[in-house]
Amino acid sequence: MVAPIRVLVVDDSASVRQTLCQILATAPDIAVLSTAADPFVAARRIQEEVPDVIILDLEMPRMDGLTFLRKIMAQKPIPVIVCSTLTEAGSRMLFEVLEAGAVDVLPKPRVDTRQFLVESSVRVCDAVRAAARSRLRPRRTVRTVEAKLSADAILPPPVPTRRVAGTEPIVCIGASTGGTEALRDVLELLPADSPGIVVVQHMPEHFTAAFARRLDGLCAIAVKEAETGDAVLPGRALIAPGGRHLLIQRTGATYAVVVKDGPLVSRHRPSVDVMFRSAAQCAGANALGILMTGMGDDGANGLLEMRRAGAQTIAQDEESCVVFGMPKEAIERGAAAKVMPLERLHLEIQRFHMAQPLSRSA
Repeated sequence: MVAPIRVLVVDDSASVRQTLCQILATAPDIAVLSTAADPFVAARRIQEEVPDVIILDLEMPRMDGLTFLRKIMAQKPIPVIVCSTLTEAGSRMLFEVLEAGAVDVLPKPRVDTRQFLVESSVRVCDAVRAAARSRLRPRRTVRTVEAKLSADAILPPPVPTRRVAGTEPIVCIGASTGGTEALRDVLELLPADSPGIVVVQHMPEHFTAAFARRLDGLCAIAVKEAETGDAVLPGRALIAPGGRHLLIQRTGATYAVVVKDGPLVSRHRPSVDVMFRSAAQCAGANALGILMTGMGDDGANGLLEMRRAGAQTIAQDEESCVVFGMPKEAIERGAAAKVMPLERLHLEIQRFHMAQPLSRSA
């Protein structure tokens, strides 16, 4: 028999510890090794027995969770999932947690309705499984980020006077565990005239707005959380909002996105499969699909549908993935025409853009 994944739960709230333990107890492949009310108790627990995964709160007495996370990664790297309301509040805390080495971020489990409890259970258990299989990457050097101004600071935006033909290229990217930092690595290197990009990154509700704002401050392209009706434009990336599906639709000569509610698809909402399928249906050969690091198989079938519709398709290679789950499934199903390391993906996006025929019309 395969040994269960041993989890240490660190949270100063007894009710949260109890809820997380109850959720983890529903999974036969996961076992709660122990719990701790603060980082000092957690450190003693780790000395007694090293867990496979740590679920960590940020607001705690005696030592905050972010400081403890940094100490763990400096002394004894262990996959850590941050479970806190603080990461929902702003992009700075979210990125500090990810840059410090957290494998994933989760909101506190919601138990107000049965549906939310069930979905919280799915999310927490899947995150633990992904963390246990993750490959911890060296942390990047934290850089000072200067505010990014647009031409709006000098001149008002121009009034559109022409339409873009429907053959404009579109890039569709799906990612999960490890994807937040991997997406940053790709999007930061794209020039401002890159093709329109639509992204599904598995993140909970409220997290994606902060994620998009942070990326917008780092990248030459504009980045925003998608809203229904947003046009897919050159030089802009739209991030699917957490907790809602994102679809691409053709509106006349252009593409726009639709954000909608619905059940979990491939165990996720937003689902990469949903976004990829919509791209296959409305964009076909004008699309490039990229499936990046992540646990499970979300996006594998959708990428295959895109390839069959004539789109170019890429899977991230095993060596550069934090978790080689989603790309592996896509490769095994014949969905990926190419397999590439993370550091080459931005170049492939630019190559795809340059290879497209001129399509703008007055």
